[in-house]
Amino acid sequence: MFNRIAGYLQMADYTSVDYGEIKDLLDYPEKLKTNLDFMKNDTGNVAVSKDPIEKVIFQDRAKKAIRKIAQNRGHLLMVGKPGTGKSLLARMFERVLDDSMGDLLRPVDSIVAYPGKDSNHVRFAYAGPEKIDRKIARARNEITAASGCVEEFSLADQIANINRIKKFLFLLALISIPVGFFIPQLFILTGLFGIGVIFMLIQENSNKVQEKIQRENQDKTNAVVKHYSDMIPEVLFDPRKEKKLMINVSEPSFQNMKGGFRHDPYQSGKLQTPIHKRVYLGAHAKAPVIYIDELKTLINSGYMSNLLEIMQSKKYLLEGDRRSGSGAADRSENFLKARNIIIACCNHDTLGFIQKEGDGAFLSRIEDKGEVIQMESDVPETPATVRQVAAYVKQEIINFGRDLTATWEEVIAKEGYEGVKERCETIFGKRLPAGYQLKEREFSTDAVAEIVKELRCRSHDQKLCCMLRPINGVIKSAQFEAIMENSPLVRKRHVQQALKDHLSLEGALTEDIIHHKKNLKKYIASLTDSIGYVVGLAVYTSGASARMFGQPLSIRCQINSGGPDTVIAAGKLGDIAKAAAQNVRASIKNQLQKTGLKYSGYEMHIDYIQAHGGVEGDSASIAVDVGLMSDFIGKPVNLKYGITGSLTGDIILSVGGVTEKVRSVMDLDLGMEGVCIPWQNKTDIEPLLVNADSVYTIRDEIPGVRIFRSEGKKDPFDIYFCKTKYNAYKIMLGLSAGEIETGILKRCKLDIERASA
Repeated sequence: MFNRIAGYLQMADYTSVDYGEIKDLLDYPEKLKTNLDFMKNDTGNVAVSKDPIEKVIFQDRAKKAIRKIAQNRGHLLMVGKPGTGKSLLARMFERVLDDSMGDLLRPVDSIVAYPGKDSNHVRFAYAGPEKIDRKIARARNEITAASGCVEEFSLADQIANINRIKKFLFLLALISIPVGFFIPQLFILTGLFGIGVIFMLIQENSNKVQEKIQRENQDKTNAVVKHYSDMIPEVLFDPRKEKKLMINVSEPSFQNMKGGFRHDPYQSGKLQTPIHKRVYLGAHAKAPVIYIDELKTLINSGYMSNLLEIMQSKKYLLEGDRRSGSGAADRSENFLKARNIIIACCNHDTLGFIQKEGDGAFLSRIEDKGEVIQMESDVPETPATVRQVAAYVKQEIINFGRDLTATWEEVIAKEGYEGVKERCETIFGKRLPAGYQLKEREFSTDAVAEIVKELRCRSHDQKLCCMLRPINGVIKSAQFEAIMENSPLVRKRHVQQALKDHLSLEGALTEDIIHHKKNLKKYIASLTDSIGYVVGLAVYTSGASARMFGQPLSIRCQINSGGPDTVIAAGKLGDIAKAAAQNVRASIKNQLQKTGLKYSGYEMHIDYIQAHGGVEGDSASIAVDVGLMSDFIGKPVNLKYGITGSLTGDIILSVGGVTEKVRSVMDLDLGMEGVCIPWQNKTDIEPLLVNADSVYTIRDEIPGVRIFRSEGKKDPFDIYFCKTKYNAYKIMLGLSAGEIETGILKRCKLDIERASA
């Protein structure tokens, strides 16, 4: 047993090269400053590319693919996290495609619909818009002329003449009556006049009947004219009016992709609207480029099979709604053209489903005529990528200025900046500085360095996070902070304040959790002897912004001898966390077997204290190991130090979110003095060195970095880089490998004696 210990003590974990690498970490702030020297104090000297595609930073592979797609009219699927630039690339692609090949891609023919073989069928035709306009105008003129030739039939003049004669004869008959008393022979005239009146009355009625019959026949002629008017083709698409090259479809469906038939409001009473006047077209018929913002909506809507068919055949028949009801029986007799370029986006979960669904038919269609592009989620920090960050900040400054101008242009023109100041004072409810101007500010070098620092904190392994959409909000918030102070430039303090204010929903909730965890950690430390208790480091990642939020994780560990040989980890644990606990059990068991004594069963309890949301991942495995070892040998843990890392045998491997984990326990109110992190995560502490005093430190041959949290090099915080669990024991328990082995031997002997008693 002691030979094994001696062998370990002779083996050095760290070399002179390792110590040199830790010392080099302290040069990071100066390297970042050097990479930003090209700015010459602020972003006013930063150039923004005129190429629209180059406005998207970090995504070189995707930009290269976009340019190839623009040349061969292929399809493109961009796979990546939200905020990495997929939508922006699609918009920039449209601009480049429009400038380069828009005249070739944009439709030149109008699409018209006209009646088919019956009332439920329609036909489509393609022709130049001028030609269609001439034909429709000619048809309308002919129908108008035909309707104008049909004058309203009338016998009013004949009826009026008959009516006058009738009245005259009636008058003569009346006059002849008194005369007949004196000359009886004249009564004959009275009879003749009366017969004439009756005849004229019959003739008048005959003319009225004839007029009515002729008018009824004329109504049928008007109905024929109306029928021909309804048969005039309907223009469904006019390229002179539809100038947009790309249509953004947020939720693809049968209606908005293919088109359909509107409900007929006059389907009763034999006043049906002709089918060709009820047709509307979808994106396939009208748009050269279709952008599907989130492919998951395509799957959920069930339109995938239709899209695959259309991508293959490049044409489709328009059909009525598949459900019963108005338009269900409507069909087109000929095909509509659908030569679309499909640009789609999705995340990795959706991609996995697509690969299984239909044996990857959609991906096959994309790859046949285009590419599937993996969007970068993070990129290495280099002088080139730092320059890209500065250029990105500059273009966001320009966009911010445009937004302000669009909002306040009218007020500035009428009232000047004094009027803007008065209105803003009403908005904010306080006096603003003299000379206040609502104008965009350039970012200083140290402010851009804070943006770079934040992108580093949201990633790992010397990389910058590519999820830039949330950073837009930080840049705008920092702008308003500078404007409120009337500062000529946006400084680092403005960015720092913006980062505090501009939290995602998850961030706001996590802040409350962090506050609770910090109070819990202080409470436990004040009431325990620290044996079996250890401060782990956890992290929560916002799904919307990729921002990480670290928090201390209090863990209680206990080993009971003579029980079943198992691990009991209470609480809501994920599969990875459960596997990590089993790995710790195996590591402890192996450690106990090194004593050479008879092994007895040990029941190991692990309690993630008040981890109500659950625990997942293996980053707490080294913390659990330290807690179990503390309880086993009866040595208290230094609760002023936190620890994180994935334990594999004796080796500590890297974990995620180390930057935010460390930053979360640097709060002076928490009373922490340092942390132990994996050696492989050493570069993740570089962002914490920006705008802070720091020095190299070493403790028991374990290298580290000391960061001073207050000005004047006060309130030091030590970060030690551990390769093995024995390095962690030295910091957390204050014991060497030999002392650990001695403690194990002592505990095992005691357990054997108790079992034999």
